[in-house]
Amino acid sequence: MEFTRRQTDSEDRELTALVRAAQCGDQEAFGQLVKRYQGAIHAIVFRRLHNDAEAQEVCQEVFMQAMRKIEQLQEPRAFGGWLRTIAVRMSINRAVRRAQATPTDSAVLESTCVDQRTPLADVLAKEKRSQVRQGLGRLRSLDRDTLVAFYFKGQSLIEMSDDFHSPVGTIKRRLHVARQRLAAELESLAPA
Repeated sequence: MEFTRRQTDSEDRELTALVRAAQCGDQEAFGQLVKRYQGAIHAIVFRRLHNDAEAQEVCQEVFMQAMRKIEQLQEPRAFGGWLRTIAVRMSINRAVRRAQATPTDSAVLESTCVDQRTPLADVLAKEKRSQVRQGLGRLRSLDRDTLVAFYFKGQSLIEMSDDFHSPVGTIKRRLHVARQRLAAELESLAPA
């Protein structure tokens, strides 16, 4: 029992010396602390994330955070618990913030990468395009030109204002009215 007590006291003194040296900027001392706690920290992080590569990445972040904040640690003997607290917090943050893993199994990928278009959807889309063309053809030229400039040519309101020699407010009103008129034409073209 006495031997174990002396060994623990010796380890405490060694840990205190390493932490104090690291707090004074000794990178070698901090490197020894990393070696000493690396396995335990990795185990804590891995237990939460269940991904070795991600756990290694978070471990690096934990030690970088510890290196930046080590001067704030007041009790050097508490270094292990302090480091574990950082590891748990960063693991939880990563688990909450990470995106859902994308399955890479070939069967899953094939089922999610299926072209959702069907022959029926293609026919319906073609029919809608045809109806819009017919509806545009039934509009007055000013309404048709306004809609074509905005929706098909992609002109901005300012560009349309210049082309039509009208204020932007007038172009907005024309677009609104032209949309309503096109909607009415499309309703009349719809099968009953």
